[in-house]
Amino acid sequence: MSDFSIKPVLTGDQVVLRPFVDEDVPVFLEAIADPEVARLTGSPPGDAPDEDRTRAWYGSRNSQDDRLDLAVVDRASGACVGEVVLNEWDPHNRSCSFRTLFVAAGRNRGLGTEAVRLIVGYGFERLALHRISLEVYAHNPRARRVYEKVGFVAEGVLRQALWAGDDWIDATVMSILAHEWPAPARPE
Repeated sequence: MSDFSIKPVLTGDQVVLRPFVDEDVPVFLEAIADPEVARLTGSPPGDAPDEDRTRAWYGSRNSQDDRLDLAVVDRASGACVGEVVLNEWDPHNRSCSFRTLFVAAGRNRGLGTEAVRLIVGYGFERLALHRISLEVYAHNPRARRVYEKVGFVAEGVLRQALWAGDDWIDATVMSILAHEWPAPARPE
């Protein structure tokens, strides 16, 4: 049975996933202010981060019992570089959604791939989930490659799902099912 109230520490070769601490807040303030993060996640551009609101949000993540939000820590530097989240839990169908966010210091080094593998593995092996799904925008091929390496499969396209200021962007719906885990090793 799924117990989202437990906030584990998951350790890989390159990253540690752990519950949030107060010292993580500046990382997420940086992420909210980063135009690249806004573009890739479909957030409104130019949103100024509100420190009190951000602090309250991340301060409340560890007490949630219907989702799992974990900080991603780079083992080499000890720095928090992002987050992984299992949310929108549907207990009857044993499914949830997945999302992730990385600041510039955590990108293009394989940290995201390992973090996604760790959280997806935890979802299937410890939370007994049947399905984990996500949406990825067409202008984020790096994220889509990570999801495919981990074993997510494209299910369909939400056409023109995001207005990016000068163009409409499609979103691909992807999922991975419990019987597809562990995903076969794929070239990095």
